[in-house]
Amino acid sequence: MVHFAGNILGVNATHMFDLIRNHKRWMQFVLLLLIVPSFMFFGVEGYSSFMSSEPDIAEVDGKPITLGQFDVARRDQLEQYRRMLGSQFDPAAIDTPAFRQDLLNTLIDQGVLAAAATKGRYSVSDDALRNTIAAIPAVQVNGQFSPERYRQVLASQGLTPNDFELGLRRDLVLRQVLGPIGVTATAPLDVTTKLMSVVSQTRTVAIRDFKAEQFANTIDISDEQVKAWYDQNAQTLIVPEYVSLDYIVLDEDAASKDVVLSVADIEHYYAQNQARYSQPERRRVSHILIEIAPDADAIKRQAALTRANDLLLQAKADPSLFAQLARDNSQDPGSAQQGGDLGWISKSTLIPEVEDAVFKLNKGDIGGVVESPFGNHVIYVTDIQAATTKPFEQVRGDIENEVRRQMASERFADLATKLSSAVYDQRDSLAPIAKSLGLTLRQATGLSKEGVLRSDLLPPGTPTVDIKQRELLDQPKVRQAAFSNEVLKDRLTSGVIEISSDTLMAIHVTAVQASAVPPLAQLAEKVRLIIKQETAVKLAQTQGESVLAALKSSKDKPEGFGPTQTVSRQNPLNFSANELATVMSASLNTLPVFVGIDALDGYRIIEITGVSPGPQADASQINQFRQQLSQAWGNAQERAALSVLREQYGVKLKPEAAVLIKGD
Repeated sequence: MVHFAGNILGVNATHMFDLIRNHKRWMQFVLLLLIVPSFMFFGVEGYSSFMSSEPDIAEVDGKPITLGQFDVARRDQLEQYRRMLGSQFDPAAIDTPAFRQDLLNTLIDQGVLAAAATKGRYSVSDDALRNTIAAIPAVQVNGQFSPERYRQVLASQGLTPNDFELGLRRDLVLRQVLGPIGVTATAPLDVTTKLMSVVSQTRTVAIRDFKAEQFANTIDISDEQVKAWYDQNAQTLIVPEYVSLDYIVLDEDAASKDVVLSVADIEHYYAQNQARYSQPERRRVSHILIEIAPDADAIKRQAALTRANDLLLQAKADPSLFAQLARDNSQDPGSAQQGGDLGWISKSTLIPEVEDAVFKLNKGDIGGVVESPFGNHVIYVTDIQAATTKPFEQVRGDIENEVRRQMASERFADLATKLSSAVYDQRDSLAPIAKSLGLTLRQATGLSKEGVLRSDLLPPGTPTVDIKQRELLDQPKVRQAAFSNEVLKDRLTSGVIEISSDTLMAIHVTAVQASAVPPLAQLAEKVRLIIKQETAVKLAQTQGESVLAALKSSKDKPEGFGPTQTVSRQNPLNFSANELATVMSASLNTLPVFVGIDALDGYRIIEITGVSPGPQADASQINQFRQQLSQAWGNAQERAALSVLREQYGVKLKPEAAVLIKGD
């Protein structure tokens, strides 16, 4: 609903979320600070007094935003992602032009708000600051502010109370600039109800697809067409820079491959761990419990005993009746419905009084009444399993695997230490390291900054990278190491790369292939398939458009459509966003209505045969939707106000900003 409301208000979902992230950071400052170490932008006083010789990338109110400020914010933001993503952190995937543009916009907006706060002489009282801090759940104990907890949380983030309070005061000051705009925005009730009606509306549709694959077999592509397409689209075929490399892997398999076990080792382990392969004596037990309250007097205790003895006599007279007697009389809710059955019992599982009695009885015995803190028990031992020990030959395989794992773990730790030393002592090749440690030296070709390239992008005859290799080489840490200066340019062996707690790698780049367009001979078949697909899609779309035109002018019953379906904004089925928007926005003056939509694999005609209002929303749903609309509306108003402030305070982008965002 928020997504739809955002579109209605002229703020699409992506921009709305950007707004919340970039321009309401001051409202979320405390939460962000306590979750991950947030980077601090310059505050009111700092902004006004900041002086630097760094190159300027933007200007707000005549004051510069420098490259140094941007770099600090960029490093801190990337560090946040690194902490959140751990081993999956890939700076190349995050530090994109869009990321840098958003970051610069945030710095500019912070500068605009700081200038407005300074000129407006906004301030925050000490009481307001204290109340804000006291309301943070992370610094509370049992719902109350805890000074000790407060200091602990700040210390874990590397902050002192003074630093935190200064930053928080600044952010609360900045919040006053736009905060009142957002919190006072309210969506009218009649607008809310009308939008809810639109959102919940359903339409009955049927689909007829024109698939490109239906035309593919009729298309022949000449060599001249292939060359022409290749010449015109060469830039779309560029293969990024990639490397060939040697690498070694230290994991459980590598650590255990030379582990040799003797029969004596296995027998010794078996003897030392007899308890793991033994099962103590077990008894199948049923009971009938007559409860005695802790405060019961002598009369009540005697009555309970009399009743238990009576049940004992009945059970002994005919043991086959024991289960029914338990169902009818036992006051143990856990076993009564199972005929008193407690299952298989080993020693040290029952309360002492009952256990002592159980292990004195023989199979089939019904013992005398036993009193425990819970009441009087009538006990029936229905079966007995003697203590057993699994024979050595039966568990030999399990023991061998276990001992091998233990020895491999010890050997892994030893090899890890040796590997760490070796990769720093031997920087020009992995071969001597692999030989000295007994590890396999492996090779791979086609690792780019984005990951392992598909085989069709590599020269013919290039060895294929299998799935296991791809999983290792595609790790962000491996790609970062491969394209670091010392590994890529200086051709030095990397340090130890920790893929996981039990998998270590080291790599050595042996060759670098610059970014280039592969020759036509290598790509001819790929280009032929591309042209064939493009041509087939156009044929499908042409036929679909022709059929659509005929349907719109014909009164005959349409043919070739699938079964009817009901679709809505809340239940889009498998429709794409474009298909859903087309169907839900189509004018329905006269039914049926036919709409056509280009698809990646052809063309789709959708027949709309009915429209129905959605289910009536209750008061709570209307209120929730109204709050969402109000928030979206408030965000849009804040964005508009911020745009006005940008103009008022003369925001200017320097030429260096474009270069910085592009990444050059």
